[in-house]
Amino acid sequence: MTIQTKKENGILTIEFDRLERKNAITGAMYTTMADALLDAEQDPAVRAVLLTGKPEIFTAGNDLDDFLNNVGEGAMTEDRPVFRFMKALEGCTKPVVAAVSGAAVGIGTTMLMHCDLVYAADNAKFSMPFSQLGLCPEFASSLLVAQAAGYTRAAEKLMLGEAFGAQEAFEMGIVAKVLPAAELLAFAQGQAAKLVALPAASIRATKALMRRPRAAIVAETMGVENKQFSTMLVGAEAKEAFTAFFQKRKPDFSKFD
Repeated sequence: MTIQTKKENGILTIEFDRLERKNAITGAMYTTMADALLDAEQDPAVRAVLLTGKPEIFTAGNDLDDFLNNVGEGAMTEDRPVFRFMKALEGCTKPVVAAVSGAAVGIGTTMLMHCDLVYAADNAKFSMPFSQLGLCPEFASSLLVAQAAGYTRAAEKLMLGEAFGAQEAFEMGIVAKVLPAAELLAFAQGQAAKLVALPAASIRATKALMRRPRAAIVAETMGVENKQFSTMLVGAEAKEAFTAFFQKRKPDFSKFD
């Protein structure tokens, strides 16, 4: 299994479990996560969701071999597993806690903008290297990162695509607290347990009210981003970036306007 799911004491835990591939996410993994989140919506016994990876790594983002095998016109249409996961996470009415240790690459960082309580280990490293791959932001990150951190800092992270640490992620408002790696999971589980013990209707209402002002613009931004992403995914710059990645060389974008 590459995604482990467990329901226990009111908490649905979704764990990346593909350490040999740095928890890189395949279409099948997106489907498993989307199905688990949609099931949790209908299960009154689930009162909180916990997303986590391994102590060594949260996720390296998309599995490029798997992802590129599905590239084509309409690669990011709403029936694709990644988009189903995006909609399921953004639409989850129950509180979502994330525990991030090690690298969180691409969607590994952007998915955190759709969680409610995000905690990072002191070894966490975040990156959104879309520009380095000839692509553009996804999962409404062009909106939400700027809202959290301000335009200038968001531009630095999204345009340059360079990695940044847990303390900077805290300063940017992406994570709520930074903890020693050995304490992270237990702390996040404890926070999820606190949510379970509180009135479920109150927690859902609070989340809904906090997200109401952003709901329409997030949905619109996700749609615009995905159309742009699909176009760029089959473009020459992305082809050069992916070819260079697999050939283990530096890409050359100088021939593109």
